[in-house]
Amino acid sequence: MNLRYGLQAKFLGMMALALLVVLALMALLWNRQQSMHAAVEGVSRATMDDMAGQTVRRRGEAVIAQLAESLSNPLYYFDLDAVGTLSRSALRQPGTRYVIVYDADGNVVHDGSEAIPTYGMQMKDALAKRAISASRTEVQAGSGVMDVSAPIMIGPQRLGGVRIGYDLNELRQQQDEAVVQLHAQLDRLGQRQLVWVGVLSAALLALSAMMLWLIQRLLVTPIRQLADSAREIESGRFDAAMPASTRADEVGDLVRAFGRMSQSVARHDREIRRMAYTDALTGLANRLAFREILDERLLKLHEGGRQLALLFADIDDFKRVNDTLGHDAGDEVLLQFASRIGETVTRHGGADALLARFGGDEFVILMQACPARSGDMRAAASRLAEALVSALGEPILTHGRQVFLGTSIGVTLFPDDASGATALMKNGDIAMYQAKQAGKSCYRFYSRAIDQAVERREQIEQELRGAWERGEMSLAYQPVYRVHDRKMVGAEALLRWQHPQQGLISPSVFIEVAEQSGLIDTLGPQVMRAACRDAVLWQKARPGNEEPLFVSVNVSPRQLRSGDLRASVEDCLRDTGLSAHQLHIELTETTVISDEVHASNLLAQLRVMGVKVWLDDFGTGFSGLSHLRRVPVDGVKIDRSFVADIPRDPDDVALTTAIIAMAHSLNIVVVAEGVEKLDQFEILRERGCDLAQGYLLGHPVGLDEFMALLGNIRHGVDVARAGAAVH
Repeated sequence: MNLRYGLQAKFLGMMALALLVVLALMALLWNRQQSMHAAVEGVSRATMDDMAGQTVRRRGEAVIAQLAESLSNPLYYFDLDAVGTLSRSALRQPGTRYVIVYDADGNVVHDGSEAIPTYGMQMKDALAKRAISASRTEVQAGSGVMDVSAPIMIGPQRLGGVRIGYDLNELRQQQDEAVVQLHAQLDRLGQRQLVWVGVLSAALLALSAMMLWLIQRLLVTPIRQLADSAREIESGRFDAAMPASTRADEVGDLVRAFGRMSQSVARHDREIRRMAYTDALTGLANRLAFREILDERLLKLHEGGRQLALLFADIDDFKRVNDTLGHDAGDEVLLQFASRIGETVTRHGGADALLARFGGDEFVILMQACPARSGDMRAAASRLAEALVSALGEPILTHGRQVFLGTSIGVTLFPDDASGATALMKNGDIAMYQAKQAGKSCYRFYSRAIDQAVERREQIEQELRGAWERGEMSLAYQPVYRVHDRKMVGAEALLRWQHPQQGLISPSVFIEVAEQSGLIDTLGPQVMRAACRDAVLWQKARPGNEEPLFVSVNVSPRQLRSGDLRASVEDCLRDTGLSAHQLHIELTETTVISDEVHASNLLAQLRVMGVKVWLDDFGTGFSGLSHLRRVPVDGVKIDRSFVADIPRDPDDVALTTAIIAMAHSLNIVVVAEGVEKLDQFEILRERGCDLAQGYLLGHPVGLDEFMALLGNIRHGVDVARAGAAVH
């Protein structure tokens, strides 16, 4: 047999010379060999276990933090499509056994599958209890799985959480195979060593000492070096120098295999870090990476007295792209936007500028002033913002269609506006929100006044929660009269808020807050139910031969978009007993035209039920009356801005006359609101207007006063004289 010049040949030669000397030491050497093998196996197994466990744990914590942050907005708006997309993306990662998104009660919202068979089911596995109650990232080990969970928060509110399970069985199997291989190699080495010791038992005692020294050098030292390297990897220093060997024996193979394994671990660590710090779609820095860089730069700027600007850019009406063209087109638009922003920042942002995507359609730019030009930071930020608004206002071609979008930009400065990263990012968001409020496709700088307005809005939102239950909110009813005989035919329900400290708060203030915060989803059905209940009381107070009065209720755009309006109306009518023909739904025309197809389908369903649909503030939003032919409505309310000037402005008279004629040609009822003077009423009557409401005919009053008004009308009080008495 040809022996390779490795450990076997080396030990064989030495053992032949030292056979007689080392016979007495054979037992001791054999025992030492077994102990050494056991120690090597134990150290190797423990090192690999610790290293693999820490790697999976760090990977899980990084991925779960990013996933929990990405899921906050989709879970808040209960966007199952977006939740599913993110869940499936995480589930496709190697070694992932499951991904579970759950609500605050532990009920499954999504499991990454298409059918979601566990939807709505309570999580009852052994690890679920700690995951549901955890207030931060929680790592648990179960049967063959490492469960990493994190709560999903939006502000201080906890929406639920997300769990990712990593399969440990596959990892342990690989470790076991490696240990078995190591054990086999060590066994072979030990057997050969024993043979060599036996063959060399006749050698001299001096040569046996030399043999032991060679064993230490050729075997023990490389293994100790491998153990030291394993501890470096265990501590997270993946780029530490690994032992190298050019030896053509088993130990050399082991050293090189260990080196390849360390390179693989380091490569996976870099990939995990890249995923944790990079936006998957655009390749830009994400929120986590941006925050770390911002903190680092702010620390340096505090010492140097230099300036910095943050620009928060949010695409206007981006949801419309996803809704109309699909998410693939939306991703393409985002990529083009990211490219345009990057090119603009390169031209106008300076060498130190940093661009990041915070998720969705929000991008953030960091600008840093040079020491020689620190006083020009505001002007430089203005130039960049103007360039961005201009560049991003150009049309984008996607899927063969041109998409016109704008961008709202909020700008905040360091140290003028804030000295910390958290405050700066909050201020940038506030300024960007103000840009949207100002009409979009523009930019706004943060100011203290804006902050105070936002705080005021947040205070109103907090106090608005539960105001209906506390009895602070009530309904007032403004009578609606038929014009030709001046007879009351119904009333409009108007929401009023009597704050215990601030008094009566204008609906224009709190309705907008309720709409933007989502409180209108709860408040709207409550108002409709109360109005229907009061309308039933009206009918009971009137003689049986009197014409039933209708009640009109305003419905917000959010209620229309939610898709629950029909069910809400059906519930109100069923629970209160009000006839569907006595309920009128009022929608602003801008609400309808923003999503004409959806609105037309929903309004058609309401009309089939018998509910009347009116368009409020008519004349302020449509580009033409042709929309009336496509939207199924029963009535239009001429905006008060036209009614106010019809005695003096011939244009308003002509426009009002045209609206009445066009509506009548389509069998649509015309209602005039804001009638405050008798000459306005007379002109409307002459032009054939059907219904009217306003201070001339009656102020909004509470239920008791309205019931009293019904009694007065039943006893013959003249409407015109009553209205004149008001003035």
